Amino acid sequence: MTTRNLEKLFRPESVAVIGASNRPGAVGAVVMHNLLEGGFEGPILPVNPKQSAIAGVLAYPDVESLPIPPDLAIICTPPDPIPSLIEKLAAIGTRAAIVLTAGLEHTTTRDGRSVKQAMLDATNNYLFRILGPNCLGLLVPGINLNASFSHLPATDGKIAMVSQSGALCTVILDWAAENGAGFSHFISLGECADVDFGDVIDYLATDTSTRAILLYIESITGGRKFMSACRAAARNKPVIVIKSGRGTAGAKAAASHTGALAGADDVYDAAFRRAGMLRVDEIGELFAAVETLTRAKPQVGERLMLMTNGGGLGVMAADALEEHGIDLPTLSEHTIETLNGELPPTWSHGNPVDIIGDAPGTRYTAAAQALLDDPSADAVLIMHAPTAIASSIEAAEAVISVAKNSKKNVLASWCGGKAVGPARKRLREAGIPSFNTPNDAVRGFLNLVEHRRNQTLLLETPPSSPQNVTYATDAARFVLEARLNNGRHLLTEPESKAVLSAYGIPTVETHIVAGVDEAVAMAAEMGFPVALKILSDDITHKSDVGGVALHLNDSDAVRSAGAEMLRNIQRRFPEAEIQGFTVQKMVSRPGAHEVIIGVAPDPVFGPVILFGHGGTAVEVIADRSIALPPLNMKLARDLIDRTRISKLLAGYRDQPAVDMDMLCQTLIHISQLIIEMPEIEELDINPLLVDENGVLALDARIRVSDEKERPRLAIRPYPKELEYDFSLEDGEKIRIRPIRPEDEPAHVEFLAKTSKEDIRFRFFGQIRELPHSEMARLAQIDYDREMALIAKQRHRDGEGDTLGVVRTITDPNNERAEFAIIVRSDMKGHGLGRALLKRMIAYCKSRGTKEIVGQVMQENSAMLAFVQELGFSRARVDGENVYEVKLALNDYDKDDHLVVAM
Repeated sequence: MTTRNLEKLFRPESVAVIGASNRPGAVGAVVMHNLLEGGFEGPILPVNPKQSAIAGVLAYPDVESLPIPPDLAIICTPPDPIPSLIEKLAAIGTRAAIVLTAGLEHTTTRDGRSVKQAMLDATNNYLFRILGPNCLGLLVPGINLNASFSHLPATDGKIAMVSQSGALCTVILDWAAENGAGFSHFISLGECADVDFGDVIDYLATDTSTRAILLYIESITGGRKFMSACRAAARNKPVIVIKSGRGTAGAKAAASHTGALAGADDVYDAAFRRAGMLRVDEIGELFAAVETLTRAKPQVGERLMLMTNGGGLGVMAADALEEHGIDLPTLSEHTIETLNGELPPTWSHGNPVDIIGDAPGTRYTAAAQALLDDPSADAVLIMHAPTAIASSIEAAEAVISVAKNSKKNVLASWCGGKAVGPARKRLREAGIPSFNTPNDAVRGFLNLVEHRRNQTLLLETPPSSPQNVTYATDAARFVLEARLNNGRHLLTEPESKAVLSAYGIPTVETHIVAGVDEAVAMAAEMGFPVALKILSDDITHKSDVGGVALHLNDSDAVRSAGAEMLRNIQRRFPEAEIQGFTVQKMVSRPGAHEVIIGVAPDPVFGPVILFGHGGTAVEVIADRSIALPPLNMKLARDLIDRTRISKLLAGYRDQPAVDMDMLCQTLIHISQLIIEMPEIEELDINPLLVDENGVLALDARIRVSDEKERPRLAIRPYPKELEYDFSLEDGEKIRIRPIRPEDEPAHVEFLAKTSKEDIRFRFFGQIRELPHSEMARLAQIDYDREMALIAKQRHRDGEGDTLGVVRTITDPNNERAEFAIIVRSDMKGHGLGRALLKRMIAYCKSRGTKEIVGQVMQENSAMLAFVQELGFSRARVDGENVYEVKLALNDYDKDDHLVVAM
């Protein structure tokens, strides 16, 4: 990922139009018209070999004739000359181009390459950035740049729109013009040959003129790059997405239950949720979400009070909430008593609160204040229908006066047309999210709720899971490699269970036998009752072909079932090669639930984990949820809670709750299995029995693949290879390792034990206590672009206190890593800081980072001496009592033995 030279694309000081034209309707003519009409203040340089002027502006015959190298070139030519044009532009110093032309993929050069590939090849030596091809262009209203062939300009605003579809761009511009929406950036990506979603999101995440980012996505190519950019951006501003294509055709061909259930759109949903984004379904909802998220206060809960001057509006809103599983809170007795003193006797005496159609502004004020004061209310939606008796604008002013003094959100829906227009305008001016209908308002509230849930998932500290779990990785890998070496990809049921057992998942005892007679003998040895299953690499779902027999109570039953099984398969699946049978002990766990846990590959986001209602009807019931690995206890619990069966698992009536911790840990074991065994392509545990006593896998199947180019995990897992054990000079045993989300409580304690002066040196000011949200950001990091190495005491029974931390954040170009380090005050002088910083230097060097930099207060003389000893240079920051310290890593070789395989 890189944002290099994107400044030239999004904030150019000069623009050339290659293929500019005077011919009406030509793309080059429209682009020139839009640039000139938009009022771009820098030089506009049209290039056309046959015209001396374009739209009254001096034209140049070719790129070489341009008087200056333009920051940005807009290319409107046919495909063939584009690679040569890019090379010439790069040679004179241009570093960004918008390629509007379509058809580059399907046009070839003389040497057989596609023009698209030849264009990219031409940029190799120049760090040249290309937007497109086949795009509408780019609009940045804040600098009067309309570098597009759009039929409409965009007005200035605080929203960035990024779309793959040029056609949808024109629709959104049309909608925005009618609804008064403005943009900081309006970007048509087209085919994303170079600049893609990850690049643009990284740029917009730090753009101060952008308050929210809207995405229209058709497809993603780099899952990890996309996720990394979105997770970083979504922590600072709302990221709202429309994803087209909810079809499941691709899943239907899958060989496993998990593959059939894990549709591509479900995976996108899981990715958006994990990144903290909000997904919506249509353009109107996209901007409704912006209306809510950019105007609303931080939403705390999910309980919404409804207030209206007309009962019908309240009923509509209540119905909409019920459809989405949101129950209306009940008014407290105190609130009812307060409202009885303020409202007519005919008021509704419940939620929704109907304050009656003749309500003046004072009644709105009193009722709204009472609802906001109710401890059962997390937000209030106020609806108004125009009447001839009461003023709509007076009601709006009353709501504004109450809302501005409340920490809770107030949403408004002034319903109607011309009569309520001024009131709506006034509400929006006051920063109150305002909607045309109760349904729209409820949808806006639900967007707040969903966004809060996703953000909470990003920042919530997970409970600790056992860190001393050891897996029999060698045993599991032996099973997988043996299958691959034999040229087979589907593990037998016993082999699959052996792999699961190696990762701590209990499985039922299972034996392989060659034929019916052997099955009878094995069943007698194991003890009845037993289950008998056919064993064949060619049969994916044994139940579908009569290949499973349960509750066999004696030898005759086993013999009969085995013979019948062979006859059924010969009739229904004659080409199947039968290897024998498996015999397993029937398990009696009354009240246990059957669930499914699975893994399926996704071409964009890599392996995904599925959880849901299991059993033979798994695809009919279709109760499942999907998550991206890696999982922790919180993420595993969220995966479970998003299924219908989770309500049964929680216990009901006399049915006890299942061992939820064990179920979550089983999901974590599966997550770790696919992280450490990338050969696993698909996995099914169906059914997995779960009850208050734990879990037990009754059936399992694993498919392996020897393909080298498998999609990577979309989220980099905890880099265990960076763990490093050593001893200080006084003999104290220390472990340096990457930070984990569950380290947050220990990190709070660590800072509490650090002196005020050391805190001031680290944070450049005194802080009382960092809030949870900030502490969570410090502990929950994206290992792909930042790293925090902590030093922990190491004991026989586990880890002790946190003693120090060194942290780096690397720019998207991997050019520079900014570092900060702090050691607990009582541990200074023991060599701990040196060990931490050397490990971080080694890590940064191993990943190809070019330099590591930091800032040190002038009075922090000990730190300045320390980094200078390690080879850092220093320079005074102008106008401040701060030094910037810098270490070039290309030639750095001090203590190179600390560099580990990264």
